[in-house]
Amino acid sequence: MPSTADNVVEVLSNTQFQTVYNVLSFAFAAMLATTVFLLAVQARVLPRYRLAVVISAMVCLIAAYHYIRIFNSFTDAYVAVDEGVKGVATEFNLVKGDGFNEGYRYVDWLLTVPLLLFETVAVLALPSKTRSSLLWKLIPASILMIVLGYPGEIMAGGFDSMKTVWGVLSTIPFLYILYVLFVEMTKASSTQPTQVGKELRGLRWLLLATWGVYPISYLLPQLGISGADSFVGRQLGYSIADVLAKCLYGLLIFKIARIKSADDDATFAAAEFKEAPSSKA
Repeated sequence: MPSTADNVVEVLSNTQFQTVYNVLSFAFAAMLATTVFLLAVQARVLPRYRLAVVISAMVCLIAAYHYIRIFNSFTDAYVAVDEGVKGVATEFNLVKGDGFNEGYRYVDWLLTVPLLLFETVAVLALPSKTRSSLLWKLIPASILMIVLGYPGEIMAGGFDSMKTVWGVLSTIPFLYILYVLFVEMTKASSTQPTQVGKELRGLRWLLLATWGVYPISYLLPQLGISGADSFVGRQLGYSIADVLAKCLYGLLIFKIARIKSADDDATFAAAEFKEAPSSKA
């Protein structure tokens, strides 16, 4: 895949290079660690909830793979020049060629965002008809959101460009997803245990907060932040949001699965908890 237009930044300072280098490295480590943890503890929930936990692990594993590809693409794209005191590079220049490949992020999102929504529905163990209805609304909308966002990502910034148009188009399915999560899922989950309802609200607000970072990062050039500053800001925003939306989100899915397991099975609750969270909403 070719590098995207806004990612063709010719020169990065040492601080800018190290910032991106470290945040990409951190994101990869966080994704991999969360994958291992979720796979190690998935037996600590009842079988009917394990699929949601395993899907969470898959999301983090897919993201870890793409982050190592992003990391390698970044380190291959820039070469240290102009060594200063003690041989420390003062800046990094873009190597001629394809440059840094932001396309890996969109491939990752195209795979992981639908899975994130799937695990959210799966962990609630809703009736089959309700579950299918929610998934048929959420998953196509999530794919459309990512597909519509990519053309804008590969275009140069500017208020007169089509970047804004594609961003607005991508926002339409995003708002629809929020409607389904906050309105329709609330109705569908009204009989869930009280504690599950509380955690589910937190889960949805986490999704809203982290997904809100993406359009801000996406539109940095439109806000007058361009060049290296825009590039670094975008990598920071995307990476931190990814860690929260995948790693922290996956841990909350595991927590909900544990609560529901204890609510379903008194023997499980006695073995895993001092008290079973069995009160209903």
